[in-house]
Amino acid sequence: MLKKIFCRPFTMVLLTAVAFTGIVLAAGNENRPEDVIAFLNQAVTWYRQLNVQQELVNEPNDEVFLNDNRQLAEQVLRLSFDYARVQAQLLGNPAGTQGQPVNPQYQNLADLLAKANQRVLDLQHELDGYKKQLDSAPERKRKVLESQISETQGELDLAQARRDTVRTMFEFANNVSTNGIGSGGLHSQIEELAHTIPALTTETKSQPAGPASGAAAVSSTGERKEEPSGILALITEVTELKRKLHVLDESLKTTDSLTDAAKKLRTPLIADIRKFAKRSDELAQQPESQDPTVLAQERKEVEGLTAQFKQLSAALLPLSKEAILLDIYKRNAQNWRNDVAGHYSTHLKSLFMRLVVLALVLGCILGAAEVWRKATFKFVHDVRRRHQFLLLRRILVWPLVIVITIVALANGLGSVTTFAGLLTAGMAVALQNLILSVVGYFFLIGKYGVRVGDRIQVSGVTGDVIDIGLVRLHIAEIGASLHQTGRIVAFSNSVVFQPDAGLFKQVPGTNFVWHEVSLTLPPNSDYRKVEEKMMGAVQKIFADYKEKMELQYRSMERAISVVSVTALHPESRLNITQSGLQVMVRYPVELEQATEIDDRMTREVLNATGREPTLTVVEPTPETQQAAQAST
Repeated sequence: MLKKIFCRPFTMVLLTAVAFTGIVLAAGNENRPEDVIAFLNQAVTWYRQLNVQQELVNEPNDEVFLNDNRQLAEQVLRLSFDYARVQAQLLGNPAGTQGQPVNPQYQNLADLLAKANQRVLDLQHELDGYKKQLDSAPERKRKVLESQISETQGELDLAQARRDTVRTMFEFANNVSTNGIGSGGLHSQIEELAHTIPALTTETKSQPAGPASGAAAVSSTGERKEEPSGILALITEVTELKRKLHVLDESLKTTDSLTDAAKKLRTPLIADIRKFAKRSDELAQQPESQDPTVLAQERKEVEGLTAQFKQLSAALLPLSKEAILLDIYKRNAQNWRNDVAGHYSTHLKSLFMRLVVLALVLGCILGAAEVWRKATFKFVHDVRRRHQFLLLRRILVWPLVIVITIVALANGLGSVTTFAGLLTAGMAVALQNLILSVVGYFFLIGKYGVRVGDRIQVSGVTGDVIDIGLVRLHIAEIGASLHQTGRIVAFSNSVVFQPDAGLFKQVPGTNFVWHEVSLTLPPNSDYRKVEEKMMGAVQKIFADYKEKMELQYRSMERAISVVSVTALHPESRLNITQSGLQVMVRYPVELEQATEIDDRMTREVLNATGREPTLTVVEPTPETQQAAQAST
C-alpha cells in the first residue's frame, strides 16, 4: 500500500513533465560546466542584438515590434540564468553522491575523508565513555581514567586535524573537478555574467508579451514619417529597409541557434526523467510486501527518486518555458520582417517607376533635340542661321535636362521650387545685364533683326555689322562722308531694350537711302522753271539705276506687306525760308554708290540751272544731303 501511494502519483507527475516539453529524445550525457557557460554566452549575445534593433526604429510599427521583442528577450534571458543556477547546483552536489567528488580520480581522497570522519567518531565515542566512567569511578581508578581521557583527547585532536586537512583537500578537488579553476567556480561565473546585464540587476515584474504590449510606447515615435518623393530619398529609404531586412534575418538565425542550444541542453535532462519514470513504473508493478524492512527500503528509494525529480525539473522547467518564449519571439520577429519586406517592395517599385518615368522624359527631350538638329540641317541652309538654331537648341535642352533631373532626384518638389525660386531671383538681380544681352541676341537675329553686312544706326552711330555675338554686337563705323572711319564700335545686345537708344536698319532685301538736293531762290523768281530743270537733271541720273530701285521696292513690299510702301522715285518739294523760296528734290540712292551719285546729281543740277541767263539764286551752290537730316 505504501509503495502504491508514493510510486503511482510520482509516475504521473514525471509523465506530465515529459509531455509538457513536447520532445521525446534519446538519453544523453550530463551537461558539463563549459556547456552551461557557452549557452549563457550565446543567450547574452542573442539578447544584445536588441541594441542593433533599436537603431532600426523609425516607424510606429517598429516601436511596437521592438517593445515586444525586448520583453520576450528579457524573460528568455532570466530563464537562461535560472537554468544555469540550478544546473550549477546539480553539478556541485548531484543527487545520490553527497560527500563524494564528481571526478573519479579523487576517489582515494574521498575514502581517506570517510575513514578520517569515522576515526573521529570512534575516538569521540570512546572519550565520552571514559568521561561517563570517571563520574562513577572510585578514587583509585580516577587517575587511570584521567590518564586514558587525556591520551584519548590527544588522539582525538590529532584525528580532527587530519580530518580537517583531508576535508580541505577534498573540497578543493571537488570544486575544481566540478566547476573548473576560476574565481568562485561555475556559480561565481554565472553571477559575474549576470551583473553585466542591466536588465537582470533589478527585478522587474514580468508582463505578458503580445502584439499590443508595446502600444503605450508608440507615442514617443509620433506619426508615420512622410513618404519620400524624390529618387535620392527613395534610394536612401530602400537602402535603409534592406539593412533592416538583413538585421532581422540575422536575428531570426541567432534565435534558431539559441533554440537548438536549449534543445540540446534539455536532451540529457529529459532522458534522466524518462529513466526515473521507468523506475517508478517498475516499483509500482512490484508485488506488495508486509516486511517493514522492504517497505522502508522502497520508501527510501521513492524519496530519492522524488529528490532527483525535483532537481531535474527545476533545471528542465526554465528551458521548457524558454522554448515557448523563443517561439513567440521568432513569430514576432518574422512579423516585423514581413512588415519591413512589404515597405521594401513598395518603395522599390516606386523607385523603379520613377527611374523609368525620368528616363522616358529625358528620352523624349533628347529625342526632340535630335529631331530639332536634323530638321535644322535639312531646312535651314544659311550657315549663320543654322548655327543660331543649334545654339538655341543647346541653350534650351541642357538646362531643361538638368532642372528635370534635379527635381526628380530631390527630396520633394516643394523644397526644389523654393530653392530654385530663390536662386533664380538672386541670379536675375546679379546677372540682369547679362540676361538682357542674351535675350537681346534673339531679338537681333529675329525676322526683322540684323545680319552681318547690314548697315545700321545705333545710338547715333552708323556702321556696317561685322559680328553678332551672344552678348555683344560689333559694327564698323561709317563717317558723315559715308566712308569707314576705321573704328570698331561694340554695343551690348541689351541696347534693343533701351528706350533712348534706337536701332535703325534697312528693310530686309533693300539697300537704299533717301538723299536730296536743294536750291534757294529769291521771292520773285520763277520757281516752276527751276523745279522743272532740277527734276529733269535728277531724273536723268536716276534713270541709270532705276531698275535696281524697282527691285528693292518689290522686296520691301513683300517684307512689310501690312503697310503701304512709298514708291522709290525722285520727288520735289517747296519750302519757304527766311532767305527765300527753297526748291528741294528727294531721290533714292544705293548705299554703296551714294557718294558718287550725289556728286553726279549736284553737277547735273548746276549744269541745268546755270544755262538759264534770267535765273538768279540766293545760294548759287546746291546743297546735297540725306533726306532724314534735311527734314530735321
